[in-house]
Amino acid sequence: MKGSAGTAWCGGKDKSYSGGSNDFYCQKEKRCYSFTVKESKNFEFLYFFGEHNRIKEEKMKILVGMSGGVDSSTVACILKEQGHEVIGATMSIWDKDGIYNLMGQTKGCFSPHEEEDIRAARALCQKLNIPYYVVDCTKQYQKLVLDNFKQEYLAGRTPNPCVICNATVKFAALPQGAVQQGLSFDKFATGHYARLSYNETAKRYQLRSAKDEKKDQSYFLYRLQQEQLAKIMMPLGDYTKSEVREIARKYGLDVSDKPDSQDFYSGDINDILQTEPQPGNFVNSSGSVLGRHRGIWNYTVGQRRGLGISADRPLYVIGLNKEKNEVILGYEEECYKQSLLAEGLTWLSVAPLTQKTPVKVRLRSSQFPADAEYIPQSADTAIVRFFAPQKAVAAGQSAVFYDDGGYVLGGGFIKGAADV
Repeated sequence: MKGSAGTAWCGGKDKSYSGGSNDFYCQKEKRCYSFTVKESKNFEFLYFFGEHNRIKEEKMKILVGMSGGVDSSTVACILKEQGHEVIGATMSIWDKDGIYNLMGQTKGCFSPHEEEDIRAARALCQKLNIPYYVVDCTKQYQKLVLDNFKQEYLAGRTPNPCVICNATVKFAALPQGAVQQGLSFDKFATGHYARLSYNETAKRYQLRSAKDEKKDQSYFLYRLQQEQLAKIMMPLGDYTKSEVREIARKYGLDVSDKPDSQDFYSGDINDILQTEPQPGNFVNSSGSVLGRHRGIWNYTVGQRRGLGISADRPLYVIGLNKEKNEVILGYEEECYKQSLLAEGLTWLSVAPLTQKTPVKVRLRSSQFPADAEYIPQSADTAIVRFFAPQKAVAAGQSAVFYDDGGYVLGGGFIKGAADV
């Protein structure tokens, strides 16, 4: 699948370019592009504007979602140097007066350390002489992310709050909140590692995995809609993390060596769930009782540590039964499943698939895509049959579909294993 138009950035340290428009033939993709080149004081940026399409370089007003880290800070610097009018904005999601204010000084996306990130983002914007705003998204985050997180865990599923946050808060409530504060802008840019383009033939925006496979974040973005993709920019998709840190050093950013942000929350999930223990039985696949657990939400499929059950071989969580309040344990070979049922399907780079289709599937963001067959069941559900059994197929997590070129076709939530 080829994205026939769009915008991408690539830097060259060993070459010098002069301004102007040129034709560029991509040997790998066997296609012709038109491009404009602009020279910067530190390195060069190459702007691709699409197949046989000369477009004058356009200066825009861009809102940059800033976290106080190296990625979003570097994006703000790049766009400012390109001549765009840049506005910095950070979403505030930590309710300091809410029920979570006693969780302690844990780190993560959702934590009281948010104030430090805001200070860092504000300082950078002052250094760049660009306006900066904090957008209060606490109510939306509570309703759309935290409530879902609690509901899913208590139902015996393992949610991914980052997937929900991106689709409903970071790329929705944040820019919408900025507009409500009186801001106007042409595009919303973030420091995500993913590549975005527009396919003129398909009339669709398409998302592709990043150049840096270890930092690729396309898995977390699969629920974005076409309306959202039309308004966003992801300038770092063609860079590796080490390249971004080097660019940040050239800009003199204090955060150039700042560690990457942690997971959604680094503490005990019971801090968020705020529920009483509901003890039940550990059982094996035959139903024999092996011991007692503290509540099914404390366990996830594939988990091995913290079970407290002795056996002749290591035991793993292979299932959760909400109705019986049971945690099902088994040996490692019992963790593997040949098929899964996905629901809540959404489509991104292609129209909905209506026939059996070979796809590559990620069940986790860090997983190398596995070969599988997509088998539609309805407009909202499908069976995914893997060519090789996959370990730890956890209900509530996302199954994200890719093609051979790394384009995100779509995805859905895992309902459970399927018998095919």
